[in-house]
Amino acid sequence: MSDKKTATVACPFCETLNRVDLTRIEQHPKCGQCGKPILLDRPIAISDASFERVTTDTTVPVVVDFYADWCGPCKIMAPLLDDVAHRRAGELLIVKLDTDRNPVTGQRFGIRGIPTLIAFREGQEVGRRVGAVPPAELEAFLKSI
Repeated sequence: MSDKKTATVACPFCETLNRVDLTRIEQHPKCGQCGKPILLDRPIAISDASFERVTTDTTVPVVVDFYADWCGPCKIMAPLLDDVAHRRAGELLIVKLDTDRNPVTGQRFGIRGIPTLIAFREGQEVGRRVGAVPPAELEAFLKSI
């Protein structure tokens, strides 16, 4: 794989998959289909349908937050992940997968408790953390990937 930093992400408006050059995110990438902005400084929603492409075609580590809207600990983790996505935009990609709406991927990875964070490099799992964690523990997990 090349040294180029790219991410494959779904447009939040039309769901078209786009390849984004992460070294140019300050130029505010737009969807190639609908032209609307792709904001990489926050967690991006993914689905069962886009999971494989996003985790395998992205050249930086991808951290998947397996969550559900009703989950209290997931709500605790959300602002921490928002902060990480903002601070580390271009270095890693934070994505969110709603396990209620996308059960196939959760089952595939044996998700039994949420929130579960799984880190991927080139489509391979390289780390996992289950449950809400304090900021220092989240940072330690991210450094380990």
